[in-house]
Amino acid sequence: MTTAPALLDQDAPLLQIDGLRKHFPVTEGLVFKRRVGDVKAVDGVSFSIRRGETFGLVGESGSGKSTLGKCILQLMRPTAGEVRFDGVDLASLSASELRATRRRVNAIFQDPYSSLSPRMTAGGIIAEPVSAHGLAPNKAALRERVQELLGSVGLNPSMADRFPHEFSGGQRQRIGIARAIAADPDFIVADEPVSALDVSIQAQIINLMRELQERLGLTYLIIAHDLSVVRHISDHVAVMYLGKIMEIASCDDLYANPQHPYTGALLSAVPVPDPAVESKRERIVLEGDIPSPQNPPSGCVFHTRCPIAVDECRVTAPPLQRTADDHWTACLRVGPGAI
Repeated sequence: MTTAPALLDQDAPLLQIDGLRKHFPVTEGLVFKRRVGDVKAVDGVSFSIRRGETFGLVGESGSGKSTLGKCILQLMRPTAGEVRFDGVDLASLSASELRATRRRVNAIFQDPYSSLSPRMTAGGIIAEPVSAHGLAPNKAALRERVQELLGSVGLNPSMADRFPHEFSGGQRQRIGIARAIAADPDFIVADEPVSALDVSIQAQIINLMRELQERLGLTYLIIAHDLSVVRHISDHVAVMYLGKIMEIASCDDLYANPQHPYTGALLSAVPVPDPAVESKRERIVLEGDIPSPQNPPSGCVFHTRCPIAVDECRVTAPPLQRTADDHWTACLRVGPGAI
């Protein structure tokens, strides 16, 4: 099994992913279904996250980011590999054994409307995990806890009896965050938490998440396609492409010194507010579309779009190796032994 890179040298990571794979079978035939292949949504991913940090995971749509997040949450069972949370491999636990960890691991979802039940009030939505885990001894304590949670995310406690459609998009996401922290979790997976919101609201939600992290000691995995979102909240960032990790580095180092050509292309697409600087920047435009995960390219999965690919890239899959202090890259053209 692949050893998780980059952060495994740190003492006791809270979350450790090792050789994680999630393949979906492809079948044909209406009655006698025959397996004809696999969609390799996540294909051998390894990394770790320390307690109290924010780990950003970025990549284009179809790169496998959300599937990876669901495997960590055990909403999907991985095909292979380990998901070790606080030393326990969640992937090996039965459904009943998983219930004991549900309180400590939670999620914030992308769409703040579809992820909230339209038939429940804001107070009922937030109260549900508190009740499920037996954290309130009576109705009065439950009501007090709901009001406390509403206040902690910047909403008036008097809004507890309103339904989701009575809130704005930003307010609905605040309800989703309140629900996520209701059971006092240690770790939260936030899958595109601000992509459905107006730009003016995105910064407010990011700042709220940072405040809650400092106050409650939370650890985050932030999944996003927008590098500018994770830049202002992440300690480390991993770049994912077609089910594989291309690069992992500290946030500052990744943005100042991207080493993988895919990371460089993603960063070149992020606009700069200064028009003078923006007009002089070199854009890296990738040709073609992301290949199908059902039939990924041989060798380096990025070679079909890579501007610096050589013949060797077509046949050799590059390992994720250390290319600088706290910086790991999967590219044959970068780091020790570069060709």
